[in-house]
Amino acid sequence: MNKEVIVIGAGAAGMESAGQLANEGFSVKIFEKDESPGGHLKGWYHLFPNRRDSVEVMDYLLDVIDRKEIELLTNTTVTKVSKKDGKFVVTTTQNKEYNADAIIVTTGFDLFRSERKEEYGYGIYDNVITSAELEKMFRNGNLRCTDGRIPQKVGFIHCVGSRDEKVGNFYCSKLCCVSAVKQAIEIREHVPESNVFCFYMDIRMGGSGYEELYRESQQKYGVNYIRGKVSEVAENYEGKLVLKVEDTLVGKPLKMEFDMLVLMVGMEMSESGKELAVNSGLLTGENRFFAPADHHFGSNKGNVDGIFYAGACTATMNLTETLAHARSAVDDVVDYFRRKK
Repeated sequence: MNKEVIVIGAGAAGMESAGQLANEGFSVKIFEKDESPGGHLKGWYHLFPNRRDSVEVMDYLLDVIDRKEIELLTNTTVTKVSKKDGKFVVTTTQNKEYNADAIIVTTGFDLFRSERKEEYGYGIYDNVITSAELEKMFRNGNLRCTDGRIPQKVGFIHCVGSRDEKVGNFYCSKLCCVSAVKQAIEIREHVPESNVFCFYMDIRMGGSGYEELYRESQQKYGVNYIRGKVSEVAENYEGKLVLKVEDTLVGKPLKMEFDMLVLMVGMEMSESGKELAVNSGLLTGENRFFAPADHHFGSNKGNVDGIFYAGACTATMNLTETLAHARSAVDDVVDYFRRKK
């Protein structure tokens, strides 16, 4: 079609979008703020629900963008998109400008900053970690406490930064529950003699194979689930983490000791996405992610004709949904150019 399309963000959605755009014959540039593509996928060990190695998906996506029609620009943050005479002008932090005929925004998400929930002790106690940090431990084969001990008792705290009025995030991040289930299983596989507890508000297994994984975690791996919101985490003189929680199913307060606590952090609109929205006049919704033109039949379309969205910049999504959303964004780009003829 002799058209140029710019993709903003080289995570899973951006890489898949770029590959599909190249398949349609477009010239493609991808702008990535980090030094390498891959986004959050780079930090994952195994993927749910089948627990395949994330490297397999990463290799697929790297092959997708390893094409002459695609130019990848790393260490480059897009700060603004404007439209002039039917063309788009993309401005970066280096004050460089690039022209395009259409834009796909794939700025993704940031993980909730756990230090905002002081009651959980993140950044205060060494052995309170996030789910993302646990993934790195799995990948590096270094599942240990800071003093070198192998953790014998591990707790998972769900909904950190999600469904929380105090931090202004009313939405469910959708993936924390199943991530906790997967990680709890992997703790038991790495340390078979360990005891693992998940403290949850509600277990939400809303995906193919998720409920089966949840059942497997209990029946095969003996993971314990306690319904109750954690009120406080402290550290005793032995260096153990002391957790206070109420078991709401039996109506009893609990006080338990752990070697390690894992905070299941939620998803928020990325800071780069927020800046881009403000500077470019792109609308955001109540959840502060980009607002699609229509949630049912326009989820890839923005409020500016010719700007499209893909992936978790519009809402929390798993990897399967992200890749599908990227492909549908490309379909909308193709339709946009057909309408412009």
